[in-house]
Amino acid sequence: MGKRNSQRKNAAMLDSDDDSSSVSSSSTSRTDHISVSGNEEVHFDQDGLLDQALDALDEKRGSTRERALSVIIGAFTSNMQHHFVDKKFATLLHQCLASIKKGSKKASAKEIALASHAIGLLTLTVGCSDNAREIFEESVRPLDEFLTSKSHLTKIPSLLECLAIITFVGGNGLEETERSMDILWRVIHPRLGSNVVAVKPSAPLITAVVSAWSFLLSTMRNLKLNSKNWQNSISYLSSLLDKEDRPVRIAAGEALAVIFEIGIIEKFSADSKGASDMSQEEINLQESYTHLQGLKGKVITQVKNLSVEAGGKGSAKKDLNNQRNLFRDIVEFFECGYSPEISMKIGGDSLQTSSWSQMIQLNFLKHFLGGGFIKHIQENEFLQDVFNFKPKRRYLNNNEHRMSSGEKRMFKSPNSVQNKARTQLLNKQRLLSEGRNLGHYAANMVDD
Repeated sequence: MGKRNSQRKNAAMLDSDDDSSSVSSSSTSRTDHISVSGNEEVHFDQDGLLDQALDALDEKRGSTRERALSVIIGAFTSNMQHHFVDKKFATLLHQCLASIKKGSKKASAKEIALASHAIGLLTLTVGCSDNAREIFEESVRPLDEFLTSKSHLTKIPSLLECLAIITFVGGNGLEETERSMDILWRVIHPRLGSNVVAVKPSAPLITAVVSAWSFLLSTMRNLKLNSKNWQNSISYLSSLLDKEDRPVRIAAGEALAVIFEIGIIEKFSADSKGASDMSQEEINLQESYTHLQGLKGKVITQVKNLSVEAGGKGSAKKDLNNQRNLFRDIVEFFECGYSPEISMKIGGDSLQTSSWSQMIQLNFLKHFLGGGFIKHIQENEFLQDVFNFKPKRRYLNNNEHRMSSGEKRMFKSPNSVQNKARTQLLNKQRLLSEGRNLGHYAANMVDD
């Protein structure tokens, strides 16, 4: 009975018409220390809100679960929720998986997208750990089954990102990464059978698949040498460079740059031996190498054309400029071997990348974390290790962070709940102090 009443309370809180969750999620953490001005600090407890949101995931109303997931996503995006994860990791993971698993709930497309995003954020929060491993092992199969079902394509982009993130953090070695890449590839290249109907994937879906696939490819160096697979992959990506949709072309161009950067073609080279000195295996490798070199030549021609495109295909000027800049970088990479260098200012520090693989990883994680990227790169040790980023400026207390303008309004207002509570606490402490002083004074009088 008590649990049900608690759930009703959570549902009422999450189903209210105001948008308080957006404010709360921007400042969620355990009892945080927030600098207001000078030495003044406000202490507030947000774990309660996350607890309520987690309980609300058991509610029957889909809209309540969606609001709860939105609160959780806001909290995990804007702050590192280690304290909450220490207590509720398994519960949160399995509640999110329940929204994804087929038939466990009547989940909407929005709920499934939110749940998959929450799992990705949870994975980045725990970093390389046994928990990340558990997330991967528990999630990869339901994600595979859902993506294979091809139902509700609107759900798929978030699921693709989730699969890429859990593999990036919790996957164990080459085999598991290749398995996830194969799952991604089959979304746009399904294995056709008697009961499978080929459906032409949309441009946004192709972009999402290729981006997630490239993100995982960027982590690999010791790849299996299957010349047919790589010929098919490069041929398909080359065909995408001729598509009308610019984001598709850009995603394909980045994927090809990573393929050539990690030396896929060179792995098939037979070290220039004479034909009479080669084994049959070496002859086959050399034939694959020659074919792949031909494909690379075609790609170089396409890339050069796209780097100077006048604007006939597509429409948005920003997309056209992005395309030109990207393909100019790819041309320079093919001709001179130079990879793009990025220097990103974060506070007083600089995050730098100097390869296509690093650039792909940075862009993918920035997109996934959105406005929370800066917070995570400053405090998430896993991401700092990924980019070899070592911030010089550290807060004196790990729980302290600078207030946003919204938080300042929220906490500095004399009518805010937090300010009233703080005033009451100070008054109580003052009364107790005065009481102790009076007691001490009376005791001295008696002694005298």
